Amino acid sequence: MADQTGHDNYPVLTSLLSVLLLLAIYIIGAYLLSGFGLIAVLLYLLFCLWAEYRVLAMSCRYCYYYGKLCGTGKGKIVPLFFKKGNPKIFPERAIGWKDLIPDLLVFLVPLLGGIIYLFIRFNFLTLALIIAIAVLAMPVTGYMRSCLLCPNCKQRELGCPAQKLFGKEEKSC
Repeated sequence: MADQTGHDNYPVLTSLLSVLLLLAIYIIGAYLLSGFGLIAVLLYLLFCLWAEYRVLAMSCRYCYYYGKLCGTGKGKIVPLFFKKGNPKIFPERAIGWKDLIPDLLVFLVPLLGGIIYLFIRFNFLTLALIIAIAVLAMPVTGYMRSCLLCPNCKQRELGCPAQKLFGKEEKSC
């Protein structure tokens, strides 16, 4: 369980839920774009891969959880691709809303693509998946981060650029 200093390693279930949530968003996004052809799906999946690479390279390699089980599961993955960076650099990094654009596009592009496709060829599956990706990407991801991940994070205590961007308010869950 988390103490006042956060998790040294997150519970496996928390990391698994985070990974499954992200995969669900990617899979639903790919399906929503499949109406525009295989190239649209491949471009989307390549973009998702690039977005993950970017997070691993710019954040995870400098994080306290490098090589450990973090809330997103990426702490165990990052050593496969990157050497550990200087952890003192991470808290000093300044990020702004423009830095979050790739992360937002991961769900906004398929959301908008799905809406456009509804006008071309309406079907209830597409409508349900549009609703699903919107719910998973906003309230579910928000809940995961604000209630399960960030409040239990040791890196937050050491300094987290995202916390500086989103503010330091504690949310009651």
